[in-house]
Amino acid sequence: MGSEPVSKASGNAAGEVEPIRVILADTQSLYRVGIRKIFASEDGIQLAAQPETLEKTLEAVVKSPADVLLFEASLSQEPTEAVAKILEIAPGLKVVLLIDKPLREEETVECVRRGVRGIVSRSIPPELLVRCVRKVAAGEPWLDKRSVHWLAEAYRAQPHPSAPHGKLKLSEKEQIIVSLVTDGRRNKEIALELGTSEQVVKNYLRRIYERFGVADRLELAIYCLQHGLAKRGGRPAAPPARA
Repeated sequence: MGSEPVSKASGNAAGEVEPIRVILADTQSLYRVGIRKIFASEDGIQLAAQPETLEKTLEAVVKSPADVLLFEASLSQEPTEAVAKILEIAPGLKVVLLIDKPLREEETVECVRRGVRGIVSRSIPPELLVRCVRKVAAGEPWLDKRSVHWLAEAYRAQPHPSAPHGKLKLSEKEQIIVSLVTDGRRNKEIALELGTSEQVVKNYLRRIYERFGVADRLELAIYCLQHGLAKRGGRPAAPPARA
């Protein structure tokens, strides 16, 4: 889910954009070599470490500060516990889980709850892996529609806490947009649903992020589900007027 990836924006005193530092934790040396070659051909991505065990990964996140960790799930029998331990050591690290087979619903929900920001197959095409790294580094999640749907269902099942008075009020169009976001729709799909442009949708989302104090679509979806602001199946009964 999400809009177009955004490059890491922080820079140094000279105004140069700092590279995205990546730790690749994977058991297979050939895979690590392949990913190293992919990143070597990309501007703005730097491979900081390539540990092949969980223990070495824990050492790497301390010795080699990074922005993104690509973590092979099979490095641990309990990958969610491993991720939680890693984030205790490096809370600012954004973790992408590399999987060989699709996760079950409960595994996906637990991974995200423990701090995973992306879930991808180890066979993902190189160009998509690069997009994933850039997007996650910029603060956006990388999850497929099925995962987003599972998360939505999990949070809908939880009791809704009381919402702060006034702050969480949404207009009709905002209500539709956040409901479609929680259904895993992309900006282009939302724009088609509303009969407007992608830029208008982006503008709405930017304002909603600021009002609710969230960083991205995933946080917005969870926030709105927790507060009962997202309706099941965000499709409007009738097309609203163009923005």
